[in-house]
Amino acid sequence: MTEPQAEFFQLTAKYPAFVGGFGTGKTETLANCAIRDALTSSSALIALYEPTYDLVRLILAPRMEEKLSDLGIRYKYNKQENIIYTSAPNCGDFVLRTLENPARIIGYESYRAHVDEIDTLKKKQALLAWQKIIARNRQQPAGVIDPFNRVSVYSTPEGYQFVYDTWGRNPKPGYVMVQAATYTNPFLPDDYVQTLMESYPPALIEAYIEGQFTNLASGSVYPDFSRKLNHTDAVEAEGEPLLVGMDFNRLHMSAVIYVMRDGLPVAVNEITDGRDTPSMAQLLVERYKNKGHAIQVFPDASGQNSSSKNASESDLSILKGAGLSVRVNSTNPAIVDRVNAVNALILNGQGERRLKVNTHRCPHLTDGLEQQAYDKNGMPDKSSGIDHVIDAAGYPLAMLFPIVKRTATSQSLRV
Repeated sequence: MTEPQAEFFQLTAKYPAFVGGFGTGKTETLANCAIRDALTSSSALIALYEPTYDLVRLILAPRMEEKLSDLGIRYKYNKQENIIYTSAPNCGDFVLRTLENPARIIGYESYRAHVDEIDTLKKKQALLAWQKIIARNRQQPAGVIDPFNRVSVYSTPEGYQFVYDTWGRNPKPGYVMVQAATYTNPFLPDDYVQTLMESYPPALIEAYIEGQFTNLASGSVYPDFSRKLNHTDAVEAEGEPLLVGMDFNRLHMSAVIYVMRDGLPVAVNEITDGRDTPSMAQLLVERYKNKGHAIQVFPDASGQNSSSKNASESDLSILKGAGLSVRVNSTNPAIVDRVNAVNALILNGQGERRLKVNTHRCPHLTDGLEQQAYDKNGMPDKSSGIDHVIDAAGYPLAMLFPIVKRTATSQSLRV
């Protein structure tokens, strides 16, 4: 085995995931782990899953037959039932199923399960399939002392999909991941990696060679943001002045709370899915102002219009009426200027990461900075719902750290 394969093979977690680029041996690892699990009891049933029937027929079944033959384990593959029956002592059987229709994952109980390329499914379908699989994974094979049911996943990282949400973003106890790069497999042709490097753009190289999660949409809006490199554990100190970026959207009000450390912004908290402007103002007062924090709000300039709750009162006047200081220009900065200002703070030309984010306290902002892509019109995509908190985060940064432009005619500086 390669080093990542061996590391995964020895995991004792209940829900392990082997996430790797092309050629890292995901199917080989699946077959090895599946046979290991079957060699516990002749009554054990090991469930194997592929996204489609073609993958079962063309890849999974032939690989399992090859491995069983190499090990001298007698078997019979019933193609109609899609079950591999073995006749070796203390070796169970294998049921092969697809993920295309999760509702059909019924009628059997498995001792262990192995799921291949689940990230090729849409998130909702993948989640439903996962729930069905773990529900079926409850068999107690005869003769096994302290049986331990386990479901393993093997997948290429297909952007920020189900595998990222489950194992990469904030994994629950028992969810453990091993990531493998293509070049960890010494059995590949010598020019295999170089050929991929020459054929793929950077985002695909990150996913399909490095085995890392990356934005595979039409271009990331914030490509240099890193939840590791831009992370901080900092929180607001007692009585420390706060800067609050705010975006107005009824039932989806968003705010990002900053402190300034050494003249640079640190995002220490967020508020998402607020009901309306009065409730947001009340929340800021109760959570921060009444505890001694001076607050400056940098809101969406459209808040100078009437609020969504009271046509006779603007969002800005509601904030001011709550005793909050408001800093806002007559119009919002151009979207490209706001994006550029944020990106320059995330990582500048000198390699400095001047924007820090407490990713534990700002999970939605972190997801948004990682995942927001450009739409077909070249604008930041707003269809996913992650844009509100990013807009809120950008208003104070664009005002306090604007990108300075030099005109070609006068060479005078303008913001």
